[in-house]
Amino acid sequence: MRTDDDTTKTKWSIDQAHSEIAFKVRHLMIAHVKGAFRIFDASIYTIAKDFSTSEIDLWIDASSITTGDAKRDEHLKSADFFDVQNHKQITFISSTIGKSDPDGNHELWGELTMRGVTKNIKLNVQFGGIVNDPWGNEKAGFNVTGKINRSNWDLTWNASLETGGLMVSDEVTISCEIELINIGQEDLTMQLEPGTDNKVEI
Repeated sequence: MRTDDDTTKTKWSIDQAHSEIAFKVRHLMIAHVKGAFRIFDASIYTIAKDFSTSEIDLWIDASSITTGDAKRDEHLKSADFFDVQNHKQITFISSTIGKSDPDGNHELWGELTMRGVTKNIKLNVQFGGIVNDPWGNEKAGFNVTGKINRSNWDLTWNASLETGGLMVSDEVTISCEIELINIGQEDLTMQLEPGTDNKVEI
């Protein structure tokens, strides 16, 4: 028997002013360079307010990368790294979310696509809770972390150091602060009629 949860889900939007998608990578084997992407958005749905049921479709504008140095940013946008001219977006589509551990952490699995290469990755998600802000908006907060090897996405540029080792490490640490806004309930049913071309946009 069909229930309301089968057809109606809660839609969430990213609060751009209070969210950040950031990363850091070891430089010269002795320090880290930090960076972030300024432009991103996502389509997120949950059954009621249960984030273990989340369906996440995230996109990032690769050309919005910033590390605080214009020359380095231009290099990162070039074919040596993200090749933004040919690969404008970075995307993440969720697949499964694990149950919470005693500290409130979840494992989030999904497909990360960069430079046209798609790989399955695991992220760690800590749920901060749900509150109403002073303007009556319902908000949910998350801290998302993880580590990937950039070479898996053909991000292989590097240079050797005279003292040994490489200029830029392969391992990249991901660190995100995400604040979501509850947009409300959305009916996802599609009524089909014979002989018509029905399209549903979500």
